[in-house]
Amino acid sequence: LRFSDAKLAQLTHEMAVLKRWKFAARSEKLGHEQQSLLDEAIDADLAAIELELERLSTEPKTKDAPNKPRRAPLPANLPRVHVHHEPESTVCGCGCELKRIGEDVSEKLDYTPGVFTVERHVRGKWVCARCETLTQAPVPAHVIDKGIPTAGLLAHVLVSKHGDH
Repeated sequence: LRFSDAKLAQLTHEMAVLKRWKFAARSEKLGHEQQSLLDEAIDADLAAIELELERLSTEPKTKDAPNKPRRAPLPANLPRVHVHHEPESTVCGCGCELKRIGEDVSEKLDYTPGVFTVERHVRGKWVCARCETLTQAPVPAHVIDKGIPTAGLLAHVLVSKHGDH
């Protein structure tokens, strides 16, 4: 994208210089034959530059994905422990049964001495058909909100860093 913008600026500048040479007043006078040869060369250069500018301006500019850091998924070979969080009741306040429409899943990395595990927290989404109320269990408290480590992993890191040395 930067290259095409730089190329566009360069070609625009070159076109302005050639137009200035062709149409601006000059103190040096050229012979008729020399002038016609020069005009033909300038016209050809201007036409080539205009075609290049059109090609550059009509190219679809692809938007690069913003360089946001992406969280890599936890390795699939680690053992998974499923923890389900459901609402206390599947009966709505209006008396209707709640219907499960989906779930939110979050994974946390845990450590018990000698074994890394992944805690997979599954929170079900429930909705009432009559009053359209969405119900979901609250997010369990964690040491670091929206973070991957559990208390066991953080304890292991702290002991390894400070206690073992």
